[in-house]
Amino acid sequence: MFARSCRSAVVTVQRCLRFNSTTAVPPAASASFATSPTPQPPQLSEPAYASSVVHGRSVRQPHYLPKTHGIPVATLHFRSYHPQLLDFFVHFAGHAAAALGIPISKPVHLPTQRRLWTVIRGPFVHKKSQENFERRTHKRVIKAWDAHPDVVDMLVQYLEKHLAAGVGLRTVKWTRAPVGVGQKTLESVMGQLRLDQQSQAEKVKALGEQIVKQELAAAAGAPKEGAVEKAAPETSS
Repeated sequence: MFARSCRSAVVTVQRCLRFNSTTAVPPAASASFATSPTPQPPQLSEPAYASSVVHGRSVRQPHYLPKTHGIPVATLHFRSYHPQLLDFFVHFAGHAAAALGIPISKPVHLPTQRRLWTVIRGPFVHKKSQENFERRTHKRVIKAWDAHPDVVDMLVQYLEKHLAAGVGLRTVKWTRAPVGVGQKTLESVMGQLRLDQQSQAEKVKALGEQIVKQELAAAAGAPKEGAVEKAAPETSS
């Protein structure tokens, strides 16, 4: 019975499709349809949509921009005792990064940190009756790539200004040094060194060599023991 009803429904749909395909269109209507251009929807790119104000967009997932060079610029660590509030603020941070044009990763769930405390109920007869307390710290992390340091600072300041109560934020940023910074650092260090002056060890060594030379010269000029000095011949006038 069920197969028969399905077969009859299929036959009815085929008849409707055949009727719609064979219906004639008036010439005037077909001409107006052919001549009038169909309105094209505005071409809106995803980055432009992400950077514009659209009410109700926060209920959707943020737009994750693709990486251009893969150079990490910052890491955002979020912590909270309430997982629902933490996920809500991470979602807000993703929309803020997409609006600023920063390529970010999807939120990564880090291991939950647990801390346990055992407290006795009373210090006297109820000492054996103890009570346990637990605190769980939920963590999320987001990585950002290929963004200017000023734009990253703008994102961090915006998130710190609108930080939700009960959510902690810690930011790790990487800054890139300009080309030729090694040569400039070497020149500055060489300028601070006193290369014209001798070190203390070199001074002591030079002084010791000078003393040894003086002692050798004095020993060479002194007469030997047991030697008789020859008297100089007297000259007659």
